[in-house]
Amino acid sequence: MDTDLWGLALLVLAGFLAGGVYAMWGVNRVLALALAGCVALAAASGILRLGYL
Repeated sequence: MDTDLWGLALLVLAGFLAGGVYAMWGVNRVLALALAGCVALAAASGILRLGYL
């Protein structure tokens, strides 16, 4: 896969995980916070892979 596609895929993954955080917040906040950490890692990886920072 091209580097740009990996970065885009990681940003899309971060979006799906953010939706999971939103859905999970009312049910289990500990799990939602763990997912939020995964969102941050996926978004940071995608941004770094695209070379914006």
